[in-house]
Amino acid sequence: MISIKEIMNYLPHRYPFLLVDRVLETGEKSIVTIKNVTINEPFFQGHFPGEPIMPGVLIIEAMAQSWGILAMHDAPADKNNSDVRFLGIDKCRFRKPVVPGDQIRFELEGISKKRTIWKFSGKALVDGAVVAEAELMATM
Repeated sequence: MISIKEIMNYLPHRYPFLLVDRVLETGEKSIVTIKNVTINEPFFQGHFPGEPIMPGVLIIEAMAQSWGILAMHDAPADKNNSDVRFLGIDKCRFRKPVVPGDQIRFELEGISKKRTIWKFSGKALVDGAVVAEAELMATM
């Protein structure tokens, strides 16, 4: 398990844009993380008043951050000061809204790696139900 303090060593993101609270598992080409969604998230003020829903783009960003943690966690020492850059999204689908009080579990699996470009698939789940899924690309 990787705590929030260690996550902050791997990612340059900080509040309010750090969207991963904990890493539960890492594998050679996989990672499982969580995000606790609370009503104090700044985006809920405007998305939407009276019916708060987490923006889908932030769910996808949390997937990308999760992969960034894995990439930096496994990076050779000479890449420790590198950043992981998000390159693209394919096959993105939103299945259910995410609301305050939910805990999102992100499950990501590597599909391929060519040089410094990774392609990976991700699912976001709340209470075991898929709320979003996508294929993403990133580089270091």
